[in-house]
Amino acid sequence: MPVETHAPSMSSTGSPSRPRRQRRIKKTENEDNSAQVKIEQEVGEKREALKAETGEETEAKRPKTEEADTNEYPFTPGVIERGHIYFFYRPKVQHEEVHSIDDVGKLHMLLVPSSSESLNVQGEIKQSKDVSGADAEQMNLVAQGADAAPPPESTTKDKKHFRLIIVGKKKLPDPEHERHVPIWATVIFLGDNLHDLEKKLGEKTYETKTRGTRHTPPVRLAGRGVYAIVNSQGNVPSRNATHLGYHLSHPTELGDVQKALGIHIASSFVIQVKNPKAEAPAGQRVGLPESRRAMYSEGIMKHVFGRGEKGRSSIGLRFTNCNCIELLEHEGAELLLIPARTGTEGNDQSLGNGRGEALEEVSRYESEEQVEQIFKELAFNKDQFPAEPLKGEWA
Repeated sequence: MPVETHAPSMSSTGSPSRPRRQRRIKKTENEDNSAQVKIEQEVGEKREALKAETGEETEAKRPKTEEADTNEYPFTPGVIERGHIYFFYRPKVQHEEVHSIDDVGKLHMLLVPSSSESLNVQGEIKQSKDVSGADAEQMNLVAQGADAAPPPESTTKDKKHFRLIIVGKKKLPDPEHERHVPIWATVIFLGDNLHDLEKKLGEKTYETKTRGTRHTPPVRLAGRGVYAIVNSQGNVPSRNATHLGYHLSHPTELGDVQKALGIHIASSFVIQVKNPKAEAPAGQRVGLPESRRAMYSEGIMKHVFGRGEKGRSSIGLRFTNCNCIELLEHEGAELLLIPARTGTEGNDQSLGNGRGEALEEVSRYESEEQVEQIFKELAFNKDQFPAEPLKGEWA
């Protein structure tokens, strides 16, 4: 038997009209929603009244200690440290003279951070106030990067904070010839008394059971300049980066010594800090034994390396940017130095905001200093530390 069907009723415009039952259902749903909102408001008011009577804190009033704790070591964009940088090499044991890099035992990079004292760029670098055209543009670039320019180093103080770093492979990373070859480095000595540093870098004599008396000559000064460590923030956290850029004041021209050690007039490299809980991949013998590695606080391990975060290994990241300078303030801190760029323009790209120009201007002004003044900055006895390498000659 055929099934009888009914066509929907049409409105005066020719379109199907909505059934009255559907409109009634819609109206009932709106009324129910309004009633539900009213009930929730009444319940909320009663809950707040009860909390007020019992003295219970609301969620908004509770101290957000956990949230504040997560911001203890945030990635800080901009200049996180500036100061003066020195490069020393030490001859191998029992080598009184050095004729090539084959006779070099260790390469040291010394960082002497400046205080937060601001540098009057126009005054210190003796730039004229009446400038125009290219000169005005140059001065503006320097002013932009003034936060990276350290003030002059004192020659009368022997109490200064310092950080001594030993560089692997006896040479710095080379952005020109080995762009993708990182170099290991380790913070080996921290202090605030330059006489302790002088003793650390001076000559040493010691006894051994098998070889008798052994002698290690003092370090040689191979370079001096200014530096800045800058954090650059990417569009996502994984693109954040920490750069160290330097510009030499001494020497002003590179010799055989500087070229062999990978020291440029101006250069920059990326700094990454190794997680002390991360072991070397199987088959590789790199890094310090666990007993000599940096001992970071729980806050750094959790908030910088991400230990315990969801989606990461139990130890967190193997390497991280230098979120804050605190990561370098530990003996045994292991670093990866990744070549970036050379030259003033390269430093401008790495450090941003004309900071490469500012470092160049400061180093140019300080290049007039005599070698004797450099040793006074360090409170070193200049007669005990050969300085011929500043002229590019091995010693």
